[in-house]
Amino acid sequence: MVDTLILLLFLISGAATGWLGVDLLPENLLQQVTNLEGLRTVLAGFGAFFGLLAGFFFQQLRKRLMAQVRSMPTDLLVSRAVGLILGLLVANLLLAPILLLPLPWEVVLVKPLAAVLSNVFFGVLGYNLAEVHGRTLLRLFNPTSTEALLVADGVLLPASAKILDTSVIIDGRIRGLLESGLLEGQVIVAQAVIDELQALADSSNAEKRGKGRRGLKLLSELRETYGRRLVVNSTRYEGNGADDKLLKLTADTGGTLLTADYNLAQVAQVQELKVMNLSALVIALRPEVQPGDALQLKIVREGKEADQGVGYLEDGTMVVVEDARQRIGDRLAVTVTGALQTPTGRMVFARCDRPAGRQGGKPVANGGQQPTGPG
Repeated sequence: MVDTLILLLFLISGAATGWLGVDLLPENLLQQVTNLEGLRTVLAGFGAFFGLLAGFFFQQLRKRLMAQVRSMPTDLLVSRAVGLILGLLVANLLLAPILLLPLPWEVVLVKPLAAVLSNVFFGVLGYNLAEVHGRTLLRLFNPTSTEALLVADGVLLPASAKILDTSVIIDGRIRGLLESGLLEGQVIVAQAVIDELQALADSSNAEKRGKGRRGLKLLSELRETYGRRLVVNSTRYEGNGADDKLLKLTADTGGTLLTADYNLAQVAQVQELKVMNLSALVIALRPEVQPGDALQLKIVREGKEADQGVGYLEDGTMVVVEDARQRIGDRLAVTVTGALQTPTGRMVFARCDRPAGRQGGKPVANGGQQPTGPG
């Protein structure tokens, strides 16, 4: 409806300009015209045609502008708007003396030309300065704050916002990270993530429905605990899936994407975005296990290879123990022989500590040699 109204207004404006523009033609030219009404009709037709073209152009420009406004964070939009307004204000203050100067008719076009150029120049300048040096506004709003002064001078970097992925919310460990104080700055939850959690909560699959409800409940509890620190970004980005929208939000805000999805973290790194992989963080915080370390481990299941048993450390690290298939359910003393680091976690290899004279947990006579008969 709005697009049709825009085209209609441009069409009428173009036709009216062509119809009324006849009166602006020189008199000597009008005296040569025998059919003035026909001339008005022709000019009105040309005006309507060019007005329609201008309407199509303005329509496309409006769509692109609205798409940028919808996808732009509110703080960035406000800062750019303030910079643009200040730039236009400076331009018009400088133009006031020039516009009041009496100029001869031959150079009268200098005034509107200077007005257009100065407004464009100072408007773009204010827009760019507000985007690049917006942090210096901290000095104006809070000049007594030491932190504000350090941030404004570039000595102290402000804490970047943390943008939560759906996997992190469903995982639930984000609560522990916030309570421990390891995460600084605001925590942003995108509208796309909330929509995805709602879709999971409404799913017919019981497992997905449980994950969605658990994630929504966690967000509600975090909102009650941290208040304004948890921000819901209502910007609706266009893209294929929640991951694509999260990447756009991260790029626009300059924040850090917090995710447990390995593939999403890799895509963010390719796009040179700040990303914190929760799985990689957990692996980095695990205690180091070196070859030769002695462990007390309970064997819980069989391994893939023959005679292998599998146990787990307290942090969830899987330990593959040789010659332990027959000892499932027992707690054994094992010695670490090596470790393998994978993109999804870490795997530790170990062997059983068997006392001398025992093999497979059973006594063997003569140091492991089978007894021989006489002769």
